[in-house]
Amino acid sequence: MQGKIKNIIVVISFVAILSIGLLANIIAKDNEISTSERRKLAQFPKITVKKLLDGDVSEDLEKYAVDQFVGRDFFRGIKSYVSKYAFGQLDNNGLFIKHGAIYKIEYPLNKEYVEKVADKINDVYKKYLENMNVYYAIIPDKNYYLEDAHLKIDYKEIQNIIQNRIENIKYIDLLPELTIEDYYKTDTHWKQPNIRKVVSKIEKGMNLKDTSKVEYQEKELGDFYGVYYSQIGMKVKPDTLKYLTNDTIENCITYNYETKETGKVYDLNKYNTSTDKYDIFLSGATPIISIENPKANNNKELLLFRDSFGSSIAPLLIENYEKITLIDIRYISSDLLENYIEFNNQDVLFLYSGLVLNHNIFK
Repeated sequence: MQGKIKNIIVVISFVAILSIGLLANIIAKDNEISTSERRKLAQFPKITVKKLLDGDVSEDLEKYAVDQFVGRDFFRGIKSYVSKYAFGQLDNNGLFIKHGAIYKIEYPLNKEYVEKVADKINDVYKKYLENMNVYYAIIPDKNYYLEDAHLKIDYKEIQNIIQNRIENIKYIDLLPELTIEDYYKTDTHWKQPNIRKVVSKIEKGMNLKDTSKVEYQEKELGDFYGVYYSQIGMKVKPDTLKYLTNDTIENCITYNYETKETGKVYDLNKYNTSTDKYDIFLSGATPIISIENPKANNNKELLLFRDSFGSSIAPLLIENYEKITLIDIRYISSDLLENYIEFNNQDVLFLYSGLVLNHNIFK
């Protein structure tokens, strides 16, 4: 008799949980964006006869149900904690936490991808940049500065691969200029207020004016949950997003070659509207964007071939230039550049992070 009563209680409890969950999901308002995952969430699909016949409705409904499930972040967190503390896994989907910061295992070194980047640099040099002052630098991922044995790529090998394949391009070694404290704890990127020493190293390597005495005001926007935070599914104290500015930067005008729009160096609206708050720096990813400095006392221009790290360092290099043009050839074919840029004795810097070099960035 007791067993029967117990079974009835279990069945009733199970049905009650399902009913409460179903009711909660029906009542709850759909979210457009997941802050923790830094992405847009699937919305209730538009149902058409064609979709019904093609069988696409069930797939769209499944994506919608998964994205809009009540307590989604809570259950993602449970999965991460169970993986770490119950099963003893050191990482969760390649991510691990150490001293309150999140890291991603970046291993092994994909030599063929690094070679492909070096060959692309050579191609761009031969097509557009011969007889110019051309430099390149590598930004290590923050794992490089960990002292323990977590898997990480060999940056000395990256240096050797590129140096052995490229021609007539000077290397600027940034690895000694950074520490683990110069990176966000929840993100891949460096902190802009921390990289003035990197700027000084680049200026010295490119024979530019020393701007180490230039004054900036440090501005604070608020909490910053980086890309690693969205992927790991565990609670970690957020970073604080900060940027440097002064009269020179505030008076600069940007031009986006894709949207044909002008703007400011820092797009502060992105802090409230973008899923990636790092987009405040030059409005985020774009094929070509330029910064013009009306306060410049020269007519020099820098062509900066870059990834997302370039968005935050370019404002600190503008003191030396009338114009900086940032080019991301992950999003535009290098063969098309002459349609947008007049190559005429500019300074040139190829600046790429190790995380980008170790992946197939050029299609």
